[in-house]
Amino acid sequence: MARLPTLAVVGATGAVGTVMLELLSARKNHWGEIRLLASPRSAGRKLVCRGEELTVQGLSAEAFDGVDVAMFDVPDEVSAEWAPVAVARGAIAVDNSGAFRMDRDVPLVVPEINPEQVRNRPKGIIANANCTTLAMIVAIAPLHREYALRELVLASYQAVSGAGQVGVDTLHDQLSKVAGDRALGSRSGNVRQAVGDDLGPFPAPLALNVVPWAGSLADSGWSSEELKLRNETRKILGLPDLKVSATCVRVPVVTGHSVAVHAVFGSEVDAEGAREALRNAPGVILVDDPAQGEFPMPIDAVGTDPSWVGRIRRSMDDPRALDLFVTGDNLRKGAALNTAQIAELLAPEFAAR
Repeated sequence: MARLPTLAVVGATGAVGTVMLELLSARKNHWGEIRLLASPRSAGRKLVCRGEELTVQGLSAEAFDGVDVAMFDVPDEVSAEWAPVAVARGAIAVDNSGAFRMDRDVPLVVPEINPEQVRNRPKGIIANANCTTLAMIVAIAPLHREYALRELVLASYQAVSGAGQVGVDTLHDQLSKVAGDRALGSRSGNVRQAVGDDLGPFPAPLALNVVPWAGSLADSGWSSEELKLRNETRKILGLPDLKVSATCVRVPVVTGHSVAVHAVFGSEVDAEGAREALRNAPGVILVDDPAQGEFPMPIDAVGTDPSWVGRIRRSMDDPRALDLFVTGDNLRKGAALNTAQIAELLAPEFAAR
């Protein structure tokens, strides 16, 4: 009987780690032992995975001994330090942080698009894309195969859970402060006054507002999130010269990142042909009936695995361009699910040994 490989989940107590454990419990089992790792302050906690109560271990080099695959969902600086340690102890690291995404020796993998890249890992590390990129690119890839993508103009609508649990808590706290006052939002400054200084990780109030900013400041006024959309899309699709321009916006949604997409292709496009390509694409669900009020929206996509896509129109001014809207759960496909899918691609390597 083939040996089932050992899996470590690093960051098991976090928001994405929690979803990872749910997925490991619900998806087809590929694993023997599952080892839960987190910061020393979380060591000793009990978590349930596959119906079994597991004890969280503190992160250490020895904790990776005997591990075949290690899934990381921790801050960039923690991954940068510990993913190489896991590799040195014999594991393949699948990292959900931004630490290695643009490293030329680390593949950036989306299993529906470039699964073959999991074997191209000279550093023993495989990177997972940014959650906003993942929501969008699963829908863009089949259209690229059909029409040859040339340019993307993107506007994201990013949920507060992208900033972690503190982002979710901040939004709910602000909503409680503005609830019931119907004058709020009708005069400059009154929302800021009601919310006060409780901005959490955001530069401005999110309640009754949208903030045209996500990430940190990069060169020439671009944000880090906008550059991720550009650079990661190019790498995943193998299009190093693809023109990409993005504006990232934080919106008062708990979970589910959305992207409005203007895509220009190398050949003339057809809206119905695009719908057909997306209807048959893995990891995509088509929701596109405006006459019936059916659109892809985060309140429906939350808790589901696919990218939801709709509002598909051929551009009025360019027969080579399509406009569409995509949304997906940023904690599932945008993080935990894609990481788990990459790990599942690796599991057969160990069964064959």
